Formats: sequence, C-alpha cells, structure tokens
Amino acid sequence: MRVRVPLHGRNVAGWVIEIGEPSAGLAVNKIRPVIKILGLGTTSEIIELAHWATARWSGRIRNFVSASAPSTLIKKVPSPRYLSRGINYSSPVADEITQNKGGLVLASPLANPTSTVSALVGDGPVIVVIPTQHRAKLLAASLKVNGFSVALWPQDWASAMGGVDIVVGTRSVVWAPVAKFSTMVVIDEHDDLLQEERSPTWHARDVAIERCRRSDATCCLISPFPSQAARKWARNRISEIRESDPRKSWPKIEILDRNKDEGWSTSLISSELIAELRDSSRRVVCVHNTKGRARLIACAKCRTILRCEKCDAAVNQGDGETLECPRCDTKRPIVCQSCGASSCALLKPGVSRLREELQAAANRTVAEVTSATTEVNQRVNVFIGTEAVLHRVQTADTVVFLDIDAELLAPRYRTSELVGTLVVHAARLVGASKKTPRILLQTHTPKNSLLVGLATGNFDSYNSSERARREILKFPPFGSLAEVSGIGTKTFLESMSESMLVQTVIKDSTHGLVRAENWQALNDALSNGKRSAKSRLSIHVDPPRI
Repeated sequence: MRVRVPLHGRNVAGWVIEIGEPSAGLAVNKIRPVIKILGLGTTSEIIELAHWATARWSGRIRNFVSASAPSTLIKKVPSPRYLSRGINYSSPVADEITQNKGGLVLASPLANPTSTVSALVGDGPVIVVIPTQHRAKLLAASLKVNGFSVALWPQDWASAMGGVDIVVGTRSVVWAPVAKFSTMVVIDEHDDLLQEERSPTWHARDVAIERCRRSDATCCLISPFPSQAARKWARNRISEIRESDPRKSWPKIEILDRNKDEGWSTSLISSELIAELRDSSRRVVCVHNTKGRARLIACAKCRTILRCEKCDAAVNQGDGETLECPRCDTKRPIVCQSCGASSCALLKPGVSRLREELQAAANRTVAEVTSATTEVNQRVNVFIGTEAVLHRVQTADTVVFLDIDAELLAPRYRTSELVGTLVVHAARLVGASKKTPRILLQTHTPKNSLLVGLATGNFDSYNSSERARREILKFPPFGSLAEVSGIGTKTFLESMSESMLVQTVIKDSTHGLVRAENWQALNDALSNGKRSAKSRLSIHVDPPRI
C-alpha cells in the first residue's frame, strides 16, 4: 500500500513493503503512526524482485518499487477483463517458444510482432515490453483489433493489476503488478532505451528473464540484431520469423570502401554518395554523429592542432566565426596560437559544415537535424544530422552513414551492438520506401566482421569473434562491470584493490571502473568497499556506453 508518514518534520509518501516486529532495541511507543493510506502500491512478488534488483544493480529498493507504483492514487482495481475469443491465433515461432519454455526470436526490422504476441496469448495473459511509447500505442491498437483486452502501461495501471489479456508498455512495464501472466515478450531487446541511464542502470531484458524464472513463466526475446546477453541466455533456443513478403525483410545494405575512392579521400562526400544525391527522385538521409562545424581543427598554414589557451583541450568550431572549448567553455576568434593565421582545415567536420558540402554536391536544399532541432521540414528531400535524424524524419529511400568507423572503432565494449542498433533504425526508416531502399555504410575497414554480416545477412563470423573477445576480457555478459564516479571514488576503489575477486581501474580522483567474474562478486565488492567521510558516489553497473 501507498501511505503518508511523518519524516523529519515533513509528511512524505512511501510504501508499506512488509509488516513485522519492531527492530531490536526500539520501543514500540517510538514508532511513528501512518498518517494516511493513499491507495494501492504493488505486490509482494514485485517487492521480492526489487530486493534482487538492488543487489544486481547496486541500487536502492525505492527506485524499483517506484517503477511499479501508479502515477495517480488508486484505491481499488476493476474486475478482470479476460475476453473469450472465437478465433485462436497460431504461429510456428510461438509454438516453438512455448515448447522450449522461452527463447530468442530473430526477426527483420520491419516484422510486425502482433501475430507472434497474439499466438502467445493462447497460453494465458502476456506482458509486452517495447522501447518507445509510440510503438506501444500502435501495438496495443493492433492487438485490440484482434479481439484482446489490452492495458497500456502505465496509463491503465488499474486495469493491468485487475487482469487483462495483454499489458503493453515501455521498459517499466516489467515491474507491472499484473494479476497473473504466462508469458513476457521483450521486443527489440537490443535497444538501449530498455536500459535505465540513471543509477541504478537496470535493464528490462534482465528483469524480464529473472521475473519469468521466479514465476515459472515463458520469456520471449525478439530482435533483428540480438545482443550477446540475449544469445548467451537463449543458447540453442533460437527461432526465426520467415517473411514471405520480401518488402518486410532487411533492406539492401552496401559497404562503400573509402580506400578505393582516391579522388575524395579527404572528404566524407564520396562519389557514390554524390550519384545518390543527384538523383532527385530519391530522398536521402545522411548520418554523422558530430554536431557543429568541426570537432578537430588544424591551422591550414602550419598544420598545428588548434587548442584552448586555458586548458589545452582541442577546440570545436560551433559556427563560422568562433572556436569553443568543450572542456571549459572558453570562446575565441579563429586564430592559430602558433603562427597567427586565420585559415583552418577541418579534420573532423560536423553536420553544419557537411550540410554546406552536401548542398553544393546535390544542388538542392539540405536540412540539418540534431537533438536540438524542434521542427523538421518534411518537404525537404535531403537531410544531414546526428543519430536524431533517424527518429525525426518520417521516410527515406536511402540512409548513408558518412563515417561508420567513428562509431565502429569507438573505445566501448558494446560498440558493435550500438552500430547494429543504428542500422536497425535506418532499416525501419527506409522500410516504407516505394523505391529500392538502400543503406550505405562508408568505411575504411570494409572487412570488419560486423559490416560483412550486415551486408550479407550472415552474422556467424561476427557472433563468434565478439563472443570470444568478451569472454577473454570478461566483459558483460561473461563478466560484470561497474563505473564509479563522484567524490570519494579513489578511496572507495583503493579499498578493493587487494581483493582477488575484482579488478579496479582508477582514472582519476572522481572516476574509476570495477570488473568482476559475475554480478554477485561485483555486488559483494561494492557492498564491502570503504567510503570516505562525505563521499558521494554514483555507481552504474554494466553501463551501456563504457
């Protein structure tokens, strides 16, 4: 139950998660009374799961219970609405998942999960996790058309708790206190939106797997580009949705080897891209994850890298007139500190500079789209932008990643999965094209196993090499990793340095990493670490971008 209690002179809301005897040494008359019962909170099943999650992600139970609680005050739930149906849906993949008591389903980016979910409802109520609220609404509408009672989480919290055929929502729906469920489906389990960015960094996929294990329910993961964590969990329980319509399969993915394009070796505008841009019948979206005009600038005269005179960091060019330091925000005119020249060479151009180059090459208007863009002119047919352009533009015929190496070679253990996620977004963007949909990957590493797998559709080589790399380095899911930051980090990590169960890396006084064989060993180390007085630590377990 949700209640209101007195705390330090204030009346605050909280949850009653257990009723028992007072703590040892505490007089009963010292216990403060509950001022008011506010309404329903969650279930004992969720409380037990939350206790597990506090150890798994080194967090506080409040973070997990609040994800399960309603946003409004609810005092009672409606009666169950399990609908009797005249049509029972069937699916070979759903039958295989039920027979295997769970598993991983490979599906194309354009596959509609409605038929698979509809077939799984035959065994009982289903909880469906999907990355975005927009897609959740679309899926809920299509399931209602199929004759199911559907609750959209978290708006229909009371209906979900009362009992419906299907509960659909974003990542927090894994904590939904539903009356009962037989199957939990996680769609696009690879997507980073299913992981909480703030500490504790819990992942909906891992919570779903554990909750299904505790409830003896079936867990079904669906993805066009499964993560290593999903493959390790599923083992040989892997099925595939075969699309009879070729338009719903993966679009054509081409690798553009920049090593062969000698004439344009100093520019990201390749000859193949120019040919695509000059075809006025095609709508082209170019992706480059660098905002502004440039992120790395050299003097055009003496070739000296332009740096900040205060902190010595490499400066960016946000516009055409000033240089900006990303570290200390110092701004200054475009002047070389070595020779005084005012002309510069853009070694790593940003989307603002590339928009000008694309417009000159295409001879038509090019729109720039970043995370700061509030409105997109959908009448324009050529776009350049950061990853946000894949979500802001409605349709496209061609998506070009101008420098996929910048993402592919980034110093992150999950970099290949992040690249795969970007390509999945691109595939969905071009999926509605009535022309031949294309995805172009410009690279200097054309033999990379991931790129070859994307181009050929065979990921066996990539999966084996990626698995071997993570097993050797003990990266998740074959180990566990935590990023520690904040005041007192150095003292905290030094207290673990003598342990044989973990490895620590101290970057500086406020940043460091801890690595262990598994999350249990990691949690023990983090729980026993010594914190200095007035320390304020933030711990991110298995962070997505480290």
